[in-house]
Amino acid sequence: MARVPDYWHDGMRHLHARDEILSRFMQQYAVPRLTLRKDSFTTLARAIAGQQISVKAADAVWQRVVISLGGKPAKIHPDAVLAVQPAVLRACGLSDRKVEYIRHLAERFLRRELSAARLARLADHEVRRELVSLRGIGPWTADMYLIFNLWRPNVLPLSDVGLIRAIEQNYCRGRTASQRKLRELERRWQPYSTVAVWYLWRSLDPYPVEY
Repeated sequence: MARVPDYWHDGMRHLHARDEILSRFMQQYAVPRLTLRKDSFTTLARAIAGQQISVKAADAVWQRVVISLGGKPAKIHPDAVLAVQPAVLRACGLSDRKVEYIRHLAERFLRRELSAARLARLADHEVRRELVSLRGIGPWTADMYLIFNLWRPNVLPLSDVGLIRAIEQNYCRGRTASQRKLRELERRWQPYSTVAVWYLWRSLDPYPVEY
């Protein structure tokens, strides 16, 4: 059985008691839950590859990257990225910019300018600050790292288009979500926003989000 965060079942109980909509989704999407991807470089590179495209498209692109680099889905080595010509990565479906960003990330890891162990010791806001200083990484990618690699329990990525769409469909009758409504949901879901986010993603897409 795939590992899930230690907080997951507590989060489910917390949200079940507070949110009828999420309670329904928990019953509908019992498995798979959020699973851990241990390798920091792979998480960030895959998140860059998935920027601004659908979950299904991102998964297809990433599978081609994995094959082209001769790696495994759970771990792509930075040196493997730099060992191939950029054209190889572009042929996988990555844009020129995404190829540039992933190669830059690989260089930073190989030079040990980015430490997975150090990131794991930082608070959420400190992780975001450090990651967004890197080329090609913004708040959304930093939040994906917090959710999928560091397994932080209370991440609410409001820059995620899918999450906002799910909120509007399920809590706003299809209308634009107001800041007041988003703050209300944030208070309701704390300290387990990550669990809420995962189920809202699942409500939109048959493909579980993974980075």
